[in-house]
Amino acid sequence: MQLPRHIAIIMDGNGRWAKARGMPRHLGHKDGLGPVRMCIEQCVERGIGALTLFTFSSENWRRPPEEVGSLMTLFLDSLIREADALHRDGVRLRFIGDRHTLSMKLQSHMAEVEHLTAANERLRLQIAISYGGRWDILNAVRSVARAAMSGSLRVEQIDETVFAAALALGDVPDPDLFIRTGGEHRISNFLLWNLAYTELHFSDVLWPDFSPTHLEAALAAFAQRDRRFGLTSEQTGATSQNA
Repeated sequence: MQLPRHIAIIMDGNGRWAKARGMPRHLGHKDGLGPVRMCIEQCVERGIGALTLFTFSSENWRRPPEEVGSLMTLFLDSLIREADALHRDGVRLRFIGDRHTLSMKLQSHMAEVEHLTAANERLRLQIAISYGGRWDILNAVRSVARAAMSGSLRVEQIDETVFAAALALGDVPDPDLFIRTGGEHRISNFLLWNLAYTELHFSDVLWPDFSPTHLEAALAAFAQRDRRFGLTSEQTGATSQNA
């Protein structure tokens, strides 16, 4: 079965999962850690090179303060608890997003784990926290503009490759497969540039219930897609036969 090189996931439905069980919303986020571990393990076992998880968007700051606070506490606790295991498994962990909006304590732990896992190569794991696709694009625009103004980059040199390298996922291939749980059918300001040719898979299951079976269904659906990237099916067939 053809596997994606890079999977991106919006892990939606934690709050609704908890509400349906008469539980506080933050307990839904806590139970959502199980599927996160499962996806990481599955990617490592299957040789999928990259996984990007949308944990907290720039828009999520507008949620009730108590929910935001519990999410940040859970994120910090999980980071401390899981860092050594990720390192042992050969996972390189990197965070994307506007980390200046986060507490200094959280920023410090993020930097420590990034340094600890920097040389690992089995899986490149990106955690999007305080991230928005529009923020990402604007940040890249500013970076390219500064380079042009300083004279280190000529305007004529700016192309898609140069611009993509300035994005948060500049050193990671674009996602081949996007998965969103929770029944919503939108990408919600996630990786707007990078998802241009990504195959989209939407699941009604709420994130805490996302199992290896659900992941397998997404991978099977991906394997059936005819990815043409603007070419005809005859051209892609000829390309694969000549590869």
